[in-house]
Amino acid sequence: MKNPLFAHLLFALAAGLPLAAAAQVPVQPAADQEALLASADPVLRANKRLVYDFWREVFEAGQVTQAEKYVAESYIQHNPNVPTGRAAMVGFISRRTPTPLPVEARIKAPLVSIVAERDTVILSFVREYPEPQDATRKYTTTWFDMFRLENGKIVEHWDGAVKPPKP
Repeated sequence: MKNPLFAHLLFALAAGLPLAAAAQVPVQPAADQEALLASADPVLRANKRLVYDFWREVFEAGQVTQAEKYVAESYIQHNPNVPTGRAAMVGFISRRTPTPLPVEARIKAPLVSIVAERDTVILSFVREYPEPQDATRKYTTTWFDMFRLENGKIVEHWDGAVKPPKP
């Protein structure tokens, strides 16, 4: 380069780019959950609504008496911390929420998106964790729960859960 000032400026700019590119953009929840339920396809719209209502009523509010309305008895669980079967899922939720809560109009967890394709619905959420090098700071990432539906019921579930470390 013939202009040394320009070369130094270009180098300084390029040196700062990796740091800027590595800075996280925090995950944000959707402002309008109802809009996430929309779909031109009536089957996908119904599938989204079923999973959304299951999440609010059964999972968050602990209204396990409603589980049969949403979940097949033969429900397959891929989370390594919860056994397979509707009864096992009900037991897990009952231990987590021993006294049922009122059902909220919206999902309480910070919901990012609802995606539906064929017989599958995915809910994604904001997850916040302490920064490993500085526990006074936090960072966000995304958690997902994926459900497969059959005949108007949830028959299978996946998420990103891992087994907790031994104490």
